[in-house]
Amino acid sequence: MILGIDTSLGTAVGVVDGDGVVFAEHSRANPLGHAEAIGDLLRQALVDAALGPVGTTAAPQPVALTHVAAGMGPGPFTGLRVGIAAARAFALGRALPVVAVPSHDAAALQILLSAALTDPFAEPVRFAVVTDARRREVAYTVYEGTDADGLPVRTIGPALAPRAEIDTVLADLQAERRDITEISAAMVAVVAARAIAAGRELTGPEPLYLRAPDVTLPAPRKRVGS
Repeated sequence: MILGIDTSLGTAVGVVDGDGVVFAEHSRANPLGHAEAIGDLLRQALVDAALGPVGTTAAPQPVALTHVAAGMGPGPFTGLRVGIAAARAFALGRALPVVAVPSHDAAALQILLSAALTDPFAEPVRFAVVTDARRREVAYTVYEGTDADGLPVRTIGPALAPRAEIDTVLADLQAERRDITEISAAMVAVVAARAIAAGRELTGPEPLYLRAPDVTLPAPRKRVGS
């Protein structure tokens, strides 16, 4: 069982098994208040996961987690660090490994799975996951189908673009725009499950901020000679 956590947009927590079956998912779309929401969402998700897959009714069973999947962004600095810190703290407390997942990969896989259900024989289209990056900018990542491991093929990004210019940028890249306002933590966990099965690392341990944080350490003061 894999616990997924993402705070790149709103705040989301989900639990899936190794086959990608969703046992629980809770989220709040508010792009603020991640620290206030994450604890309650974790508790709700673990309680629900004990009752079996979503849509079923069963006697409560212990939730045997094996991994924690952390959505690494792109996203604003404060929001991302809340989710990543929560994932790492929870994993440390349970002695579980953390799997880093680009948040756009989760959105891309959800788009691809939905398209496959609609028309399983359709040719994959080149598309871009686009999310709000604030400061009149958006973050985007271009994808084209899935690979042999069932993971989205990331061809460009993640990168930043001015909100007013994103359509021109994507036209030049010949990518259809897909605006995303929420990241599914369950899909973060599904991406992690597929990466674990394939023995792959999707991104490093550093969050995908795409820009420098607003707060920086002050420069050391120069000593004035006497």
